[in-house]
Amino acid sequence: MLKAKILFVGPCESGKTVLANFLTESSDITEYNPTQGVRILEFENPHVTSNTKGTGCEFELWDCGGDPKFESCWPALMKDSHGVVIIFNADLPSHLKEIEMWYSCFVQQQFLQDAQCLLIAHHKPGSGSDKGHLTLSPPLSKLKLVHSNLEDDPEEIRLEFIKYLKSIINSVSESRDREEMSIIT
Repeated sequence: MLKAKILFVGPCESGKTVLANFLTESSDITEYNPTQGVRILEFENPHVTSNTKGTGCEFELWDCGGDPKFESCWPALMKDSHGVVIIFNADLPSHLKEIEMWYSCFVQQQFLQDAQCLLIAHHKPGSGSDKGHLTLSPPLSKLKLVHSNLEDDPEEIRLEFIKYLKSIINSVSESRDREEMSIIT
C-alpha cells in the first residue's frame, strides 16, 4: 500500500480546513475556527491507485494552521512530505504576496518539484466567483493554478484534486521503484 503525505498550507482564513474537509469527505465546519498547529486527516480515494500494481493508496492530508506563530513547527510538518497544496483567498490582495513566502518555505526549501505543488485560489461563499486573471510572480506563475468555489462548482475542485493525487502517487511510486532497483543492482 502506497502512502503519501500532502500539506495544505497558506495564509490565515484562506479556506484550507473547509477544502480539506470537503476533499476528504470529512465533517462540514460551519463557523470559522483557526487551526491550531496542524490537523491530520487520513483518507483513501477510490479513484487513485498505484499505476504499477493497481493497489490502493493511503493519503495523509496535513491541514496546517496559517498563523506565523506556528512557524517553529513547520520543519517538523514538512518532514517526508510528498506534495504541497497552497491555498489562498483570491479576493484578498495581501494573500497574493503571502503565498510567495509559503512557496519559498514549503516547496523551494524542501527541494520539491513544481509538479508536486498545487495552487488553489479559493472563493468563499458569497464572494462571487470571479475567475479573473490573477497576476502571480514568476516562480508561482509556473505552478498549476485551480480555482475552487464550493458553492457554484464543487465537482471541479474535486476532479482537479484527484488529478493532483494521481500525479503525487505516480511520483511516490516511481521513487520507490528507483529505490528498489538501486537495492537490487
